Amino acid sequence: MKVIIAEKPSVAKNIADALNIKVRKDGYFEGSDYIVTWAFGHLLQLYDAKDYDEKMSSWKMENFPFIPQKFKYKVKTSPTDRNKTDTGALKQVNIIKSLIERPTVDGVISACDQDREGQVISDLLLIYLKVKKPVYRLLLNEWTPVEVLNGLKNIIPNTDMIPLRDAGISRQWADWVIGINLTSVATLKYQQGSGQPLNIGRVLLPTLKIIYDRCKEIENFKSTDYFKLSAKFKTKLDLEYTGIYTVEDSETKDKFNNKSDAEDVYNKIKDKDATIIKKDVELKKEYPPLLFNLSNLQGYVTSKYNGWSSDKVLKVAQSLYEKKYITYPRTASMVLEESLVDKTKKVLDIVKSGLPYELDIKFTKTKRVFDNSKVDSHSAIMPTYILPKGLTPDEQIVYDAIKNRFIMQFMPVSEYEETKITTKINDVDLDGVFVSKGKIQLVEGWKKVEKSNAKDTLLPNVSKNDIVSVKDCEVTTHSTTPPKLHTEKTLLRVMETCGKKVDDEDTILNGFSIGTPATRAETISKLKSVGYIKSKGKSLVSTDLGNKLVETFPTKELFDLEYTGKLEKNLYDIEKSLSDKESFLNLIYDFTKDSVNTIKNEPSVIINIHPSKNNNKSSESLGNCPLCNSPVIEGTKGFGCSNWRNGCKFVVWKEDNYLKAFGKKATKTMVKKLLKDGVAEVKGLKSKNGNKFDAFLRYEKNPNNNYFSWKLEFSNTKAPNTQSTQSNDDKQIT
Repeated sequence: MKVIIAEKPSVAKNIADALNIKVRKDGYFEGSDYIVTWAFGHLLQLYDAKDYDEKMSSWKMENFPFIPQKFKYKVKTSPTDRNKTDTGALKQVNIIKSLIERPTVDGVISACDQDREGQVISDLLLIYLKVKKPVYRLLLNEWTPVEVLNGLKNIIPNTDMIPLRDAGISRQWADWVIGINLTSVATLKYQQGSGQPLNIGRVLLPTLKIIYDRCKEIENFKSTDYFKLSAKFKTKLDLEYTGIYTVEDSETKDKFNNKSDAEDVYNKIKDKDATIIKKDVELKKEYPPLLFNLSNLQGYVTSKYNGWSSDKVLKVAQSLYEKKYITYPRTASMVLEESLVDKTKKVLDIVKSGLPYELDIKFTKTKRVFDNSKVDSHSAIMPTYILPKGLTPDEQIVYDAIKNRFIMQFMPVSEYEETKITTKINDVDLDGVFVSKGKIQLVEGWKKVEKSNAKDTLLPNVSKNDIVSVKDCEVTTHSTTPPKLHTEKTLLRVMETCGKKVDDEDTILNGFSIGTPATRAETISKLKSVGYIKSKGKSLVSTDLGNKLVETFPTKELFDLEYTGKLEKNLYDIEKSLSDKESFLNLIYDFTKDSVNTIKNEPSVIINIHPSKNNNKSSESLGNCPLCNSPVIEGTKGFGCSNWRNGCKFVVWKEDNYLKAFGKKATKTMVKKLLKDGVAEVKGLKSKNGNKFDAFLRYEKNPNNNYFSWKLEFSNTKAPNTQSTQSNDDKQIT
């Protein structure tokens, strides 16, 4: 008897169905040879910082950097109360423990997803439970009954997966160390008020920087005008075609920088004859785009349909995977393993049945589809042999995209004829010629699947040396345009290639990337939720907070795509046994310590202000602090420097005793004037005798310390028994 641990209940159900296990109990399915149980994703989580040391319960700059001597795990906390254990997770952990400890159980099979997270989910649980019985690994790319049964015949020792586990744990610990330390010190240094912290992450910041850079590139773009000259030619048979004036060896090709130059050529060619000096006809082939990996699937769907995010595409694809309709979706590969040839042919025969272009679909084994050298852990996404039933509209969109892309690979190549006519003006000395291009679709091929209505560009039937005449010509004005804002599709591509200029759009740089296929959608989603970026239609833009973070946060390595790509490559190398966990983690620890110290030594700048939860006062800046130049804001008891966490003492108390002696309180208007002009006029002050008078108040720093004192000044008014006293002390605004 063996216990199989699946990552989710739905996957456990698929395994139980494949094994024909009908008996379901509380937390597991039980058969004669196998017990199938499940996790709920991660059942365990790393300790919080305060679990290691009580002093970490409150954020204080002197407590950082903080790196545990030994990382520990606990049952995950409740999503509604982080101080309590998730009762459902604890119950399931105990169920799994009791199942494994049965005397009749002689081994455990991990059936979690074949990726870093899946390996970590099962391995950490087994380590936490101190399992001593043999552990095996079930490696599958889909959850169909045939694959499950075949997979169980080919389980491997779980020890073979130690490099994958090490990569997963390294990623987890590294992100904890960077996140806990740099998020904490950045929030203490650059944010005022309690609320959502300034999230700092290894993958979060370089992704933000990609969007920030594009927004700044557009903001700083200076548009310039350029000009084009087109001519309409007439043949002897009164057929017409248009050409664009082009200087082939020039950098500007078909563009004029000066309108006068275009007009000069225009005047020279009017009503002239011309000769067709060249006619090229070329047969071209257009191959279908490769099979989907996750990033390309996300890019395709988010760009084609409104209201879709990368995260939504992943969730829908995951649902289709767990329902056995598609293969593993979190893949970076766009080809299939060569061992899948027979299976692919079987699937193709099933999914093509009944299609209007069924006869055009013929299975062939090609390197564009089957190539072991280009498969990274998992093959590309494809349908399974199980045809779906009762899909939701969203599931139908994603399934059809995957199915159609799969079918395209086995249809005829699209072919078109491209014609290029070169026309030279007679008896005029010009550097350039007029170029006309035409395109005619000959074989639709795989484009039948997309139902694309490509328009033909027709040219008349002419021959070399034919004489034509200039019927009309025109100078048109154009403007250079800035690059487009990133969409999720273009952002995913930059993350996937780490910003490298890759000539072949289908090429993937193994391991050298920002994040992984499984995490990129979550990264984009988190950037939105923490307020660093926002959607603008289908485009992504950085927010004011995101801009300030990029411009202020001093650890520039975290914004560097090259640096982050190398970190991800290190994790990839650990997974492939080319590097070790300890070296990577030591690198992370040293980097974190240096980064914390750098932030501590930077000037304090407040880039984000949260209103106090204890009052409804505005977080608007009333002016700059005279001590540290940070914003001064209103609190419950006074108007104080937003940089108080870092020791700034400046405050003007609302119930200041000096002002109360004159029957007054400090107001927002008064403080604004003091900060702006150094003086505020106050009317209706009361003397000790009850007489009212007007005066000018100053709030000036004492020469020997950082405390402030009030001073009265008069214009034409004199008040008896006035006083001047120090009113600032060590209290802080809250």
